[in-house]
Amino acid sequence: MDKKATVQKSGMILPRDLSERSWERIGSSLRELTNSSAWWLADWLIFGEATYGWRRYREAIERTGLDYQTLRNYAWVARRFEHHRRRDSLSFAHHAEVTRLSPPEQDYWLRKAEQQKWSRNELRKAVRASLAEQTRELSPSQSNGDEKQEVTQLSESAGADKRRKVARLTIELSPGQLDYYSKVAAAHGLSVDKWVTQVLDAAERRTA
Repeated sequence: MDKKATVQKSGMILPRDLSERSWERIGSSLRELTNSSAWWLADWLIFGEATYGWRRYREAIERTGLDYQTLRNYAWVARRFEHHRRRDSLSFAHHAEVTRLSPPEQDYWLRKAEQQKWSRNELRKAVRASLAEQTRELSPSQSNGDEKQEVTQLSESAGADKRRKVARLTIELSPGQLDYYSKVAAAHGLSVDKWVTQVLDAAERRTA
């Protein structure tokens, strides 16, 4: 029977006869604790700011001796993910990787990472590759004020000589419409521009 590891404030003492299986279990537990503590600290900070105001919670943080900027980064990620959208099977770092994406895109990539059992680095690589591909295929459109947002898509048509010509199509959407279409596109594992392309292609085939 294995002796138990002893945890102290300044470290952990592991018995010499600790089995490999027990050692692995300890590592898994520490990983879960580290991941959870980031969420806990973030929620703690958000609560303090909302409840006690800027000065009071800033003073409280200084008294704890915790790193202020690190906590602010934690809180920034936590604010982007309501509790029901956080995935226990993924780390806090996984969520941080997709923080800058829209909520539908966040959910899509986190679901992929969960299904594929990606590490944080594998998720980062997949997201960056996808964004790079979108950048090559389509230049980002400019927002037209608060009331209108544009989705720009390249539409291809074949000429008589079978050479493909490229035209730029601009579609104006309200923020609500863009959010809805983003969710529909994410459900198909696509960005909005690629989903629009598929819809247009399908319409063209039906009328051909």
